[in-house]
Amino acid sequence: MTNHIVSVSPNQSIEEAAQLMSQNNIGALPVVENGQLKGIITDRDITLRSTAKGGNEKAKVSECMSNEHLVSGNPNMDVNEAAQIMAQHQIRRLPVIDNQQLVGMVSLGDLATENETQHEAGQALNTISTPSRPQ
Repeated sequence: MTNHIVSVSPNQSIEEAAQLMSQNNIGALPVVENGQLKGIITDRDITLRSTAKGGNEKAKVSECMSNEHLVSGNPNMDVNEAAQIMAQHQIRRLPVIDNQQLVGMVSLGDLATENETQHEAGQALNTISTPSRPQ
């Protein structure tokens, strides 16, 4: 789990979010207000929900973020549980919540860099990359 979390607020602009992603070499940011997770914004969200529609880079993060059906983990779960949750929900990043406060993020990259968890990361990626519905 990464506990150095770069985040944005719902009222920041998507331009600011994109700049933070670029500066920190990351593809997603948790959207946090008063320490509580309100959503997640990804580079894909910005591309598909704003840029592709001729969007304004000054638009608020809240207009572009994913905030329905948020999935999270807790600090007490083990690597297998995290990988299973990520695979089940087809997500590449899992916010970790403790007492309703964001305390960390687990990514497929985190799982893949640890020798003991490379197998779980591979299984999760395989499940995540499999379409959940016929195309």
